[in-house]
Amino acid sequence: MAKALTKSALAGAVAEKAGLTRKQASGILAHLAELAYKNAKNTFTLPGIGKLVLANRPARKMIMRFGPNIGQEITVPAKRVVKFRVAKACKDAILGGK
Repeated sequence: MAKALTKSALAGAVAEKAGLTRKQASGILAHLAELAYKNAKNTFTLPGIGKLVLANRPARKMIMRFGPNIGQEITVPAKRVVKFRVAKACKDAILGGK
């Protein structure tokens, strides 16, 4: 199995393709991450890859399976979570489309 692409390897690949230095490419990636953090509330889309969206997770009941409260039922409160929805084009490129 191939190794995961590291941040520095990603910056190097972007720098080589765009004709930039690694430091400039790393700055672009950092700025892209900042934009994603700031705009995730309104959905942040990376074209061809996917988008970050906020979702409401409802309250639910759960039975404790381990720890000092084994067997007790507790209520997990409702909360907002960030989810990443992968684009169809990305899925087809990775998994092979029909």
